[in-house]
Amino acid sequence: MPSIFTKIINGNIPCYKVAEDDKHLAFLDINPMTEGHTLVIPKEEVDYIYDLDDIALSELNLFAKKVAIAISKVITCKRVGSMVIGTEVPHAHIHLLPFKQESIFNITAPKLQIEPAKMKAIAESISAVVEY
Repeated sequence: MPSIFTKIINGNIPCYKVAEDDKHLAFLDINPMTEGHTLVIPKEEVDYIYDLDDIALSELNLFAKKVAIAISKVITCKRVGSMVIGTEVPHAHIHLLPFKQESIFNITAPKLQIEPAKMKAIAESISAVVEY
């Protein structure tokens, strides 16, 4: 059965797309820990990030770097941090989190509720500055 991320890749579930190339997709997390919280995934469905071969893992990280740089141009933050947890969805992914304080990295904290129009505006703003 395809993961929810594969359904997003295939267009069966909508997303707030931030960036895309032939092998990767980045989109806003619908249960964000911070404004601009973005998920970066390979289009290939692999359960665990460290099951990706070395080239695919490297390419995913390089794509995530481009997205993180774009996020930092749009969202006021100290840095854009990254997390790999790998238990929420059985599809490899990297969380990119713009933050002002490290305390946001509490994965059990309540998630933000952001209106769809604002999510769309955030995604479009980041997408506009991604450099491929």
